[in-house]
Amino acid sequence: MRRNYPALSIVAPSGSYIAEEIKTLEIRSWRPNELPLKDLVIVENAHYLNQDGDEELGRAVALVDISSVHTWQKSEIEAAKASYWEDGYWAWVIENVRPIHPPVNIPARRKIYWVELDVV
Repeated sequence: MRRNYPALSIVAPSGSYIAEEIKTLEIRSWRPNELPLKDLVIVENAHYLNQDGDEELGRAVALVDISSVHTWQKSEIEAAKASYWEDGYWAWVIENVRPIHPPVNIPARRKIYWVELDVV
């Protein structure tokens, strides 16, 4: 049975780090409209999508829940698997990680968008 899920694209290797529970925070310059954000599909792709309408082929690697969002702290660089810290960003707390094996090819787009997948 297929179902619609919200999705978020993340540049490799960060999507895999989330699926492996190595990365527990996603850092963004914006916050989701509603929390908690349940059953979010993590789509790993190769390039940053900087312009509205940008799209490339990615792969769905995990379903997660975003339980909360807070101001990103310098002490959270490791949890975010970031190479540096910068003020003014939001830390999305990733929980309830369910890896998708094998990953599924699916479009990667900007912001939160909707995808149709078999229920996992």
